[in-house]
Amino acid sequence: MTNERTTAGVIITAVGVMLVAANLRPAVVSVGPLIGTISADAGFSSAVAGLLTALPVLFFGISAPVAPRLANRFGIERVIFGALLVLILGIVVRLVPSSVALFLGSAVIGAAIGTCNVVLPALIKRDFAHRSGLMTGFYSMTLSGGAAVASGVSVPINDALGGDWRLALASWGLLALVAVVVWIPQLSHVHRVTAASPTSSLLRNPIAWAVTVFMGTQSLIFYTFVAWLPQYLVDENGMTPVGAGAVVASAQVVALVMSLVAPIVAGRCDDQRVVTFVVLAVCAVGFAGLIGTDVWPGFWAACVMVGPGASISLSLLFMVLRSSGSKQTGQVSGMAQSVGYLAAAVGPILIGLIHDVTGSWTVAMAVLSLALVPQGLAALGAARNVRMTD
Repeated sequence: MTNERTTAGVIITAVGVMLVAANLRPAVVSVGPLIGTISADAGFSSAVAGLLTALPVLFFGISAPVAPRLANRFGIERVIFGALLVLILGIVVRLVPSSVALFLGSAVIGAAIGTCNVVLPALIKRDFAHRSGLMTGFYSMTLSGGAAVASGVSVPINDALGGDWRLALASWGLLALVAVVVWIPQLSHVHRVTAASPTSSLLRNPIAWAVTVFMGTQSLIFYTFVAWLPQYLVDENGMTPVGAGAVVASAQVVALVMSLVAPIVAGRCDDQRVVTFVVLAVCAVGFAGLIGTDVWPGFWAACVMVGPGASISLSLLFMVLRSSGSKQTGQVSGMAQSVGYLAAAVGPILIGLIHDVTGSWTVAMAVLSLALVPQGLAALGAARNVRMTD
């Protein structure tokens, strides 16, 4: 009976982890397909709208160094449960018909998701030690899958609700509520983790910074591209919002596949620079095609998403391969997520501001593509077959 209960417990935990992961993107990504409607209704400029999409990413970074300390004090399971409740709170706050509430709710959502971003992988490593690769793959797949679904169905949900975009955004609270209920059995366990902050030597380590810059630039490209691509397709290609959302969703599916394939291929290589630069080259070709032609926008968007789709998994892989031990892996992860997400939050605002100044989404997207340059330079160190010293 003990083995049966243990097996059942593992299955329940796995389902809970996947449901939590499924909630870590929709509340953020769903804003992008509706940003035109939101901006028109609230009178936002592109820069202000960019701030709205950037706030959650900013709070990913702010909450990253705090999350391990919370898990050390209260336990991973309770912190995830609390974060899910805070996520629901943020979603509910966005229902209030006020711009202040909209921004406040987005910040709260970012803090909740950012906390889970940090502590959930630690739970996977602990509870699925012999299946960590499989569970990490499912985790990444669920993250990308949740983003793809949110991109594709946000506009149809908004239309079905009579154009009430606040209610459309709030609908993702139902998914979070399901995760809360399924997570309740985990509260009988209390596992704490040691809060590991980057050491001064790590902060001076060029490889640690290479991993951090690689993580930050891929996040900047992903969140900025997903935020503004729907509006780009509507304004520059004459697509309907539903069609633009479908293109973004399809591109997210490509990102999902790449998040699974890239680390498998790269993990078989002693040096990951070739794999990484192939991925970045495909992303660059996608930007060039999207900006330079009026045909096949879906294909070019998919090529662009090959970059961040693969790079998020490669970032996690670099944290493991370049570190000299599990403690250092945790330190690099905290450093990369904190600094990386803080830097990535600049992207949506900057691109929105460039559009306001130039009146051109083409120029704005061209500027975004330049983020591939520091990402490529960072890959020279992050993807090279070396290890950081303690």
